[in-house]
Amino acid sequence: MRFIRFFFRLTLFGLFIYGVYFFWQKFTELSEKAEPQVVTQHNTVLEEITDMGKLELVKYNFKDVVEHKEVKNWMPDSKAVLIVSGEAIGCIDLTKVQATDVVESGDTIIVYLPKAELCVYKINHDQTKVYDVQYAFMDEARLVNDAFSAAEKQIQSSALKMGILDQTEANAEKILKPLLEKISGKKVLLRHSLTGDLKRLNR
Repeated sequence: MRFIRFFFRLTLFGLFIYGVYFFWQKFTELSEKAEPQVVTQHNTVLEEITDMGKLELVKYNFKDVVEHKEVKNWMPDSKAVLIVSGEAIGCIDLTKVQATDVVESGDTIIVYLPKAELCVYKINHDQTKVYDVQYAFMDEARLVNDAFSAAEKQIQSSALKMGILDQTEANAEKILKPLLEKISGKKVLLRHSLTGDLKRLNR
């Protein structure tokens, strides 16, 4: 009898072990086949809505080698050398055009446009690299940032000196005039808004 009981218990234990192994195998197979669940949470906040009305009419691309140096009395002069790629864009803000800026006289329409603006001047950091930094010690990041700021201001200054605003107004004439003439079917004259107290001649 003892042998039979022992054999019976051993059989039950073996069946239990086999059952656990069987279900574990099935669970593993299902886990491998199942696609992982991906959960992504976003907390998007709208910070600002900007009306886009600036017509970009000309872009200047710049390359510059910038050597930015800080002269010191008792220490070696710290210096950063950058190879800079940048751009400046001239535009006209069409959101400033009012109904009174469009004057019709017979078969001619006179449109008074806002003055041209330098709407963008920036460094293209993906095309710019720091060539060399000397004697900056623990202040390297600030020195490089100051060099970038100086390079960006130079792009602004160079674009204005090279006549980007005049080129913007000239391009407005080339692009807008034929477009407006085709839409209106009339001769179009473009004028840029006057400054000061001068009055327009409507007719």
